[in-house]
Amino acid sequence: MITTGTTSLLPPEIAAVQENRLKELLQYLAANSPYYKRIFAEQGVDISRIQQLSDLPLLPLTTKDDLQRHNMDFLCVAPEQVIEYSTTSGTLGSPVTIALTENDLQRLADNEYRSFLQTESTAVDTWQLMLTLDRQFMAGMAYYAGLRQMGAGVIRLGPGVPSLQLEMIKRLKPTGIVAVPSFILKLINYAAANNIDINSTSVKKALCIGENIRNADFSYNILGRKITDAWNIQLYSTYASTEMQTAFTECSHGNGGHLQPDLLIIELLDDNDQPVGANTPGELTITTLGVEGMPLLRYKTGDICTYTDEPCACGLKSPRLSPILGRKKQMIKFKGTTLYPPALFDLLNEREEILDYVVEVYANDVGLDEVSLYIVPIDDSEECDHRIRAYLQARLRVSPHIKYVAADELQKIMFPETSRKALKFIDRR
Repeated sequence: MITTGTTSLLPPEIAAVQENRLKELLQYLAANSPYYKRIFAEQGVDISRIQQLSDLPLLPLTTKDDLQRHNMDFLCVAPEQVIEYSTTSGTLGSPVTIALTENDLQRLADNEYRSFLQTESTAVDTWQLMLTLDRQFMAGMAYYAGLRQMGAGVIRLGPGVPSLQLEMIKRLKPTGIVAVPSFILKLINYAAANNIDINSTSVKKALCIGENIRNADFSYNILGRKITDAWNIQLYSTYASTEMQTAFTECSHGNGGHLQPDLLIIELLDDNDQPVGANTPGELTITTLGVEGMPLLRYKTGDICTYTDEPCACGLKSPRLSPILGRKKQMIKFKGTTLYPPALFDLLNEREEILDYVVEVYANDVGLDEVSLYIVPIDDSEECDHRIRAYLQARLRVSPHIKYVAADELQKIMFPETSRKALKFIDRR
């Protein structure tokens, strides 16, 4: 669903499903959610007035700060009904715990089962999972559950170690991998350095998590091009968050992540919390459908993207999301230039002189944003340094602080003890 001004563009059958499930959700929240009971009472919300999707603006918004400060007040079931506790990564603040019931776990499995269907997978496929499957990380559990529901084979290898990943690919011959795109590039580079023909492997497709592989117009960005230039595999982009317990996964046409309309209602809002039109950046705001443990109403994710409502060539009629353009709280104002981390990542990924990097942002003594880049260079020559600095100056029009580090030093920065995934962006403001 996209609100006000675009609701009519939803096919009637999709709108009807969402409106019915929204009414069920409101009744459920009013009866079971300590947080929403209080908010409805304080703001005089009459849920009986909500009859159509266009009535959504009559309902209160939920922010990440609300979820952080009142975390367990969002729980709608007795503690003994909770089967699993997951936590967010804490990228934009302190981590949030999300409690799931048995029904929520099944919903999560069904969501990812559908995501793998988008990749044209079947029970005959085997997928190698190159991501964290512990530390309360929902994504690893979700992919595993979805593949089990499909009946596909699963290799739970976890993140990192290119040599081990390639050895397992050689031995067990998976047809697909789930991995962070920048790690896929490391696999390619390791294979090339060790005379391994990456294109002779069994892998035919990759579900790309955590990083963009496409530009806003759905063409491959630098990272996507580097992967596909070296490895003849089909890439599928997916976007999800722990809070929404739902994923937007693109099909083989690669034109945006498909909404699963029976699981989620979406709105894209501007800075004044007003809906934006198609192909216009806005903050993704979600309402979960069918969640039992911790459902969320009009939750502002902080992620900025666009949507398209044109029918997809695959036949699905629901709206599709663009790659995430940036996170609202991660916007950088650096010497008069506005930057979002994904755009900066694209610039850094483009240069062969830069093997790896971490971007750090902090406030200086007068409260202005400063940007530091920790870079592993291809060599330590003055010529290499000059090329990197000249390139960044030309593309950014400003010069960030650069610190060259060894690969093992960068790994310590990228993987602090409490982190479940690589941190390419560290915000110390």
